[in-house]
Amino acid sequence: MKSTFFSAAAFAAVAVAAPAKNNLLAIRQAAPAITDADILNYALTLEHLEDKFYREVLDKFSEGDFESAGFKAPFYANLKTVSKDESTHVSFLTAALKAAGATPVKECTYEFGLDSVNKSIATASVLEGVGVSAYLGAAADIMSKNYLTAAGSILTVESRHSAYIRAALDEIPFPAPFDAPLSYNEVYTLAAPFIKSCPSDNPPLPVKAFPTLAFDASKNPKTVSAGTTITLSTPDYTVKAADGKSQIYAAFITVTGPVFAKYVSFPD
Repeated sequence: MKSTFFSAAAFAAVAVAAPAKNNLLAIRQAAPAITDADILNYALTLEHLEDKFYREVLDKFSEGDFESAGFKAPFYANLKTVSKDESTHVSFLTAALKAAGATPVKECTYEFGLDSVNKSIATASVLEGVGVSAYLGAAADIMSKNYLTAAGSILTVESRHSAYIRAALDEIPFPAPFDAPLSYNEVYTLAAPFIKSCPSDNPPLPVKAFPTLAFDASKNPKTVSAGTTITLSTPDYTVKAADGKSQIYAAFITVTGPVFAKYVSFPD
């Protein structure tokens, strides 16, 4: 196993440390074209995940379980409404894809780790936040105005879900003046740990998950801020530059765009 150092101090020097903007643009322009059907199936993949998640939570835990965990009425009833919203999103996107002559992806097999009510609602907050960033990030690529409007109407509902669940967790419902748009691969990287397998006849998606990074709290400071050095491990693989010598950077996704920090490797 290899481990990595990413220095948060590099945040102040992002303009110097980041790859050239023109190079990033060239990479984006060289990427394969993504169709509206691809985007709808990408969205449907996420909606299937959320839909199944809420159905499993509501099947496993009763209203009494939620109240015992500190989530008083009407939280349980509202969570049932959130679940119904996600099921409606699945039905809508499935119908839209069929109407366009495309094959909609089917539900996969998932593992959410529903050990407790509190852990489940913490996971719900993550999924809703990812959903908001996913729709926001994909919006610029949608060609059809009708699809764009539909995606926008789902995005606003997902953001309401996110704010409500954050408030229930005693977190700030609206933590920043801007939401972070995430790319297809960034979103899929966050969703992939919950997905165990998918039907073999599902249409392929033009996405892939980034390599896994692991954070060991025992090897890192309790509070991370600008100037802090953190250690992340890269289980079962070693990060190498394509040419074997160029500097590698870690990209930290923020609401104003990625921030790059230098990567330093050392053996355990």
